[in-house]
Amino acid sequence: MTAADRTAPADRRPVLAVAHRGDPYRHRENTLPSVESALAAGADAVEVDVQLTRDRVPVLLHDRTLERLWGDPRSIGRVTAEQLDGLRQGPLVVPTLAEAIKVVAAADGPRLLIDLDDPGPAAATWSVVTDLGAERLVAFCGPAAAMLAVRALTPDTEIALTWTQPRLPVRALLDDLRPRYLNPPFGLVTPEFTAAAADAGLAVSTWTADLRRTMRRLRDTGVASITSNRIDVLRAVLDGRRGAC
Repeated sequence: MTAADRTAPADRRPVLAVAHRGDPYRHRENTLPSVESALAAGADAVEVDVQLTRDRVPVLLHDRTLERLWGDPRSIGRVTAEQLDGLRQGPLVVPTLAEAIKVVAAADGPRLLIDLDDPGPAAATWSVVTDLGAERLVAFCGPAAAMLAVRALTPDTEIALTWTQPRLPVRALLDDLRPRYLNPPFGLVTPEFTAAAADAGLAVSTWTADLRRTMRRLRDTGVASITSNRIDVLRAVLDGRRGAC
């Protein structure tokens, strides 16, 4: 993921600020207002989750059902993209991946980080990306099975392998997947972990840090990217500013 131009010490690249599902403390997660708010707050990338509708349209949604966010108990796989408009609540509706890509493209700089929990949505998701000519605008994160499905579709797209073990992945998996980032939860990240990843040719991205002290600790371990629900606070910490709430 390419950061916007920001100053940093010569021996350290800027740590990227990634917005988790947009800006969920201000707007409902995985909606266009949430994505737009994160971009306005200075996100280098916005992470979104993708699920498929019954007619295999990739949409922004973390859960397999619509109940938690939209008050509808149905599985997303039982609803068509057209039917989702019936869930509209004021300006809020379940957006398509294509709509989110267009919002990020208009920001001219940040990228969209697409989180896939399983291989199922990979082909339809990549089809939307290529149809829009957005290959350079997106990156992917997720567990090994989902990322191997992405890699089978494209040899070059940037991948962050979500990893929940203290030991690094085996070399065979890394050779097959060729990730740029290893993507553990923040509790696993130590200077020793980031150093071991670097020795294996990997940068470390991490999630989901919402406290300033956690953000500072992660920054000082040498990670390349931090994901947060509080993108304004993360941006302030990484820029060395005070006063973010």
